[in-house]
Amino acid sequence: MPETSAPEADYVRDPTRWGSPAIAALFPGFKHLDMATTGAVIRLRHGGSGPPLLLLHGNPQNHVCWHRVAARLAQHYHVVLPDLRGYGDSSLPEPGEDNCNFSFRAMAQDNVEIMQQLGYDQFYVAGMDRGGRTTHRLCLDHPERVIKACLMDVLPNHYVWANPNKDWVIRTWHWGFMAQPEPFPERLMSAVPAEYFLRSRMQIRGGAGTDFLTPDSIAEYVRCYTLKTITGSCRDYRATATSDFVIDNADKDRKLAMPIMLIWGARSHTPEKAREFVNIWRDYASNIAKTEPLQCGHYMPEEMPDAVYGHFCEFFRSEGL
Repeated sequence: MPETSAPEADYVRDPTRWGSPAIAALFPGFKHLDMATTGAVIRLRHGGSGPPLLLLHGNPQNHVCWHRVAARLAQHYHVVLPDLRGYGDSSLPEPGEDNCNFSFRAMAQDNVEIMQQLGYDQFYVAGMDRGGRTTHRLCLDHPERVIKACLMDVLPNHYVWANPNKDWVIRTWHWGFMAQPEPFPERLMSAVPAEYFLRSRMQIRGGAGTDFLTPDSIAEYVRCYTLKTITGSCRDYRATATSDFVIDNADKDRKLAMPIMLIWGARSHTPEKAREFVNIWRDYASNIAKTEPLQCGHYMPEEMPDAVYGHFCEFFRSEGL
């Protein structure tokens, strides 16, 4: 069970903690490193050759959620797989006023900086769940950086807060719970066995229970279920209800102009039907180039990796780079 005392802000990352050898084998040829950004240290894997493709994970996962597609994509792209700040083995900054250090703006800035350090001023980006929200913010704050973007099974933050309903409140109970003041949710989450909590969370949102989790992937998610990452994820959700809320309201009338692909799980927790899902995004993006519902739940890169791989290869072509 994770420790229950508050983690130190200057969390010391062990450079040897990269999961099991079995996890490393899922990313053949990938290098791993820590990169300092404005206010955080981001741990990432990267590998392959070709146009740069940044892939951003969701909650309660880390970059390993891409393990079923990363190696194949690396045959065509330079694939970059970071852990978002506070997640996985990335650092845990202080929350800042209104949790601004865990806003999607801060996370987007991290990823712009790591791509710059890798030598890229422009790139493709795809994100699911929290990574999808980070992708949306990255496209708003840094449109000159993004050639094309894929938003996976997310609706815009502004829309979500402006249109709550009973189904959403029940299915996404963790939004309100994890946004409660520190350390209340952290202590409760730390008291639950890691695998039980993770499978329970993911089963609610998955189309096939948690059968898509391999022994190695669930072991990696359990390894990263620590008080540090629990705190980081709660700060993320607090930011969504505070600093992100203000930022998103200010930008509610701004539309993304770059080509956007929308992918969602037809059996996911997102209650909106396909037509509504796409129409909602039309209020926030003017160039929706491709829409693809997948017959699965929320965790598409693990549930339907072949489909995700195919859609990525079709959409992320090298024009413009």
